[in-house]
Amino acid sequence: MECISVFDMLKIGIGPSSSHTLGPWRAAERWINHLKKVNLFNNITTVKVDLYGSLSLTGKGHASDLAILLGLSGYDPEYIKTDEINSIISYIKKTKKIDFGKLNSIDFNPDTDIIFNEEFLPFHPNGITFTGFKKNVKISSDTYYSIGGGFVVRSALIHSKENIKILQTFPFPIQTAKELEVYCKKEQLKISEIVLENEKSLRTESEINCEIKRIWNVMLESMYTGCHTEGSLPGGLNVRRRAFDIHKKLIGNSVYNCSSEWIKTIRNTQVKFRQILKWVSCFALSVNEVNASLGRVVTAPTNGSAGVIPAVLMYYLVIENHKASFKHIKQFLLVAGEIGSIFKKGATISAAMGGCQAEIGVSSAMAAGALTELLGGTPEQVLMASEIAMEHHLGLTCDPIGGLVQIPCIERNAMGAIKAINAAELALESDIQHAKVPLDNVISTMWQTAKDMNAKYKETSKGGLAVSVNISDC
Repeated sequence: MECISVFDMLKIGIGPSSSHTLGPWRAAERWINHLKKVNLFNNITTVKVDLYGSLSLTGKGHASDLAILLGLSGYDPEYIKTDEINSIISYIKKTKKIDFGKLNSIDFNPDTDIIFNEEFLPFHPNGITFTGFKKNVKISSDTYYSIGGGFVVRSALIHSKENIKILQTFPFPIQTAKELEVYCKKEQLKISEIVLENEKSLRTESEINCEIKRIWNVMLESMYTGCHTEGSLPGGLNVRRRAFDIHKKLIGNSVYNCSSEWIKTIRNTQVKFRQILKWVSCFALSVNEVNASLGRVVTAPTNGSAGVIPAVLMYYLVIENHKASFKHIKQFLLVAGEIGSIFKKGATISAAMGGCQAEIGVSSAMAAGALTELLGGTPEQVLMASEIAMEHHLGLTCDPIGGLVQIPCIERNAMGAIKAINAAELALESDIQHAKVPLDNVISTMWQTAKDMNAKYKETSKGGLAVSVNISDC
């Protein structure tokens, strides 16, 4: 029984994938910390890394190997200067050496010391094993699993309390949507207010506000950067960035100097239905184009689905409520984070386990529910909106061409954002007494669908668009 914070669901990190980039990066960090804990770190002279299953099959396209280099080098994905990443990688490849944990220079050849194994390990499709040697003698071997959304578990501790937080630490322990609804009724509180009380059991409200501001600033900057960056994405598909062109047509000749002025400028643009669709799509595309180019984004709940929540929140700020403040941003992200955690507890947020319904589907449900509360919906309507959004993503496969988080991933964020807004409006116009499908039922259906789904549609690039479109044709 997990106690999952909003800040577990909304993590700051480097793209293109939370499970295949951020997860391996964090796993490398955790292994280094473990080596230090057991006094083996300074004895390591060489390292081998084995990737398994989905991490192996789509690892190159997801930059898993690059993330491992950065993690073993001791860099933090939240704070590393993104414009230095290429030079760090180039140095390692050129010298065949790595500054292990930023402390010890050891031999490391990325071409031979990172091994891609198509074999799947038993616990999860995303397995990674780190092996440390002292003068060719193995002295440490540890396996980690990247289970989606940047969450990592150590194999040796899978059944240990060291890997989880105890549910009872929250004043309102929540495992299901129904439990959340009951708390809201009993306490006469909004969902965001219940979630805030839980978060306050872990942090002060000042700390909560500070972290939410940091998360929103990264979301906003990823949108701003994506809308102002021209060219093609790296990786070989030659995908042209579209947010720049869409944004240029929408913004016209307006003048502004920063992201905060940008928001005010957008509020003064034409907002007919077609323009609204274009703006929302532009916001979503911009984030995931930044994500696809090793940029910094917020997992929401994953990197591959990072554009949905900021796009819908931006829609509220620039279309629905020009007087919106930090209070509304905080409210939105608290609700979104809680809904995401319920999906994680009841199903999965890993595409390697559940296909893209676990990423875009969940992010759309998170955004739909959060928007519904901001638009005045009841807790029941919030949960209904989340249910509607997920219901129409059930069965969505994960089939990235070339293993890159680009086609169809980037466009899917735009579609997920539009569906979230539509789901919120449908829920607001519905009588909850006539609802037929509870959110918990959709979550269990999603999980069953995930288990029934053929493995080739779960982030392996062995089915769907990944095989029907040749990378050479792009």
